[in-house]
Amino acid sequence: MDWKHIKTIVVPVDFSEISMEAVDTSLQLAHPSTTIHVLHVLPELSPLEPGEVWETITNESRSQHAREALQERLSGTAYANVKVEILFGAPGHAIARRAGELKADLIILPSHGRTGLAHLLIGSVAERVVRLAHCPVLVLRK
Repeated sequence: MDWKHIKTIVVPVDFSEISMEAVDTSLQLAHPSTTIHVLHVLPELSPLEPGEVWETITNESRSQHAREALQERLSGTAYANVKVEILFGAPGHAIARRAGELKADLIILPSHGRTGLAHLLIGSVAERVVRLAHCPVLVLRK
């Protein structure tokens, strides 16, 4: 891969330390002209959620809260050119879809390393992104 030609990098985060390290890795690989999009995917609210039923929680408020938390976490000067986006849906599909819309050259994401039953029950976002992405995916291991 010719790193000089990477114009857009997508980095999905879940607020874990390893996902925040993926943001730092993207900054190390990026050139000054590279755009880095940090994505966080929130699940859709179930119509039976108490907050949804009583109209106390909205996707707008959830999105705003997540955006503010990410911007606070990425507040240093090193992150000045990082774009933060909040998406809704199934993480693997939402990440791959947004990377396609952005015509991303690379997706960088961590693998939490679940195996066995945990992997079967929870699934692997990294695995799903690798299968669905139109561009190369760099999966970081602990």
